[in-house]
Amino acid sequence: MRTHQLNKSRKLYRSVNTTTRHNSNNPGAEYRWERNRKKSDDELLVKSKTMHGRQKRGRDYTPLFYFLIKQIGKPWDAIFSEVCGRLDTTEPVFWLVALHEHQQRDLVCIGESSFYPGLFVDGNGILQQVNPTITGKDVKVTCRCCTHTYMGEPLPWMG
Repeated sequence: MRTHQLNKSRKLYRSVNTTTRHNSNNPGAEYRWERNRKKSDDELLVKSKTMHGRQKRGRDYTPLFYFLIKQIGKPWDAIFSEVCGRLDTTEPVFWLVALHEHQQRDLVCIGESSFYPGLFVDGNGILQQVNPTITGKDVKVTCRCCTHTYMGEPLPWMG
């Protein structure tokens, strides 16, 4: 490895080819109906944002999810500061980590069929798993055509 690469931290996302089949590079315009609404279902949704912002397509945040799961039991402030330096945006962190108690979920589905355990920050500022007893057997496989995964491991069809 070269010397300038030794001190560089690795990114917590991967770029994915989005020009292949079944990947639309111009997804629908559902976002325009969500913005600037007075009654918002989610207080974390951005209230006003440009319609022509730079879009981040083709990002795979699997390394981030594995990193967060390995950090369970450690102080959240240290974890979050490291993640901020290694990500392009902090939004995917909160797909897994719940900010409020009413947002906590045992299983979090990322995409169509990738499942991860839900995480939260306890009162002492420690990253914790919402339900430590949850396993891949608790994931409901809904169809045969999709490959359902729990933390990257394929789940069998139990039909």
